[in-house]
Parts: sequence; C-alpha cells; structure tokens
Amino acid sequence: MSDIDVKKSNILISVIAGSKNKADREVVKQVTDILDEFEIPFETKIFSAHRSPYLLENYINSSPAQVFIAIAGLSAALPGVIASKTIKPTIGVPVNVNLGGLDALFSIVQMPPGISVATVGIDNGTNAALLAIQIIAIYNEELTEKLKLYREQKRKKYE
Repeated sequence: MSDIDVKKSNILISVIAGSKNKADREVVKQVTDILDEFEIPFETKIFSAHRSPYLLENYINSSPAQVFIAIAGLSAALPGVIASKTIKPTIGVPVNVNLGGLDALFSIVQMPPGISVATVGIDNGTNAALLAIQIIAIYNEELTEKLKLYREQKRKKYE
C-alpha cells in the first residue's frame, strides 16, 4: 500500500450525524475540532438512516472518505447502516438523547457478525476523531508523529 498524502487528498474522513439536534451538533463539534487540529480533510453531513436511506446510500457509495464517523442517538441505526453499505471503517458515536445514551450505545455495539462498527464512548466525539486519525496514520508517518506528540502533550498535563 502506498502512503496516504493527507495534505493532497480530498476528503479523508466523513462525519455523518443522524440529526440536526443540539446533542448531535455538540458531538460533531468535538470531532471536527480534533480533525481541524490535525489538519485532516473532512466533510460533515446529516442523514437519517430511517428518513433518508437512499440519500445516505448514494452518499456512502460516492464518498471519497477513507473512514466514516457516524453520530447517532436513540435507536442509533446510522452507524450500522453505513457499515452495511461499505467495507471502509465505520466508527459509531452513541449520543445521549435518552436513557443516558445507553440505548444508542447498545444499538451500535450489538452489530451482527460480519458487519463491524468500531464504537467509542457515549458523546465521545474526541475519541472517534482520534481513532479515525489512527486508522489513516497507519500509512502516513507524519500523521503518526503528530499523534505521538498529541499523546505526549496530554500525558504531560497529568504529571
């Protein structure tokens, strides 16, 4: 495999929220703040897995993104639907809308065998972004070094 040139690539990560509600927007902001910090090309979209499944599928099939981050609360079908339509990595972020976000968490982590969704903690857009960057960094030494520096800086805050 060849190196992925982060600076020359188009969209590397697609951030998809299931709705425009405040809780989803807050998690999207967490994700995009980290992606901006690492200078990762991304785009954000809003698609409902239930209300706009055909638009979602068309987008997934045409997206140049290497990784999808799906942000969803309640029944949280979005990450699983995305994963069922692509072999690209999909990261699910459960959102606390009801029941402390446990309903969304269980919906995302309980995928059937063969359709995998990586899942981060409830409302944890930061870790979703970092995981997506780690996936892309496998083939990019510069990005790997940025991640190491980021972790070192975080570690020093706790010393």
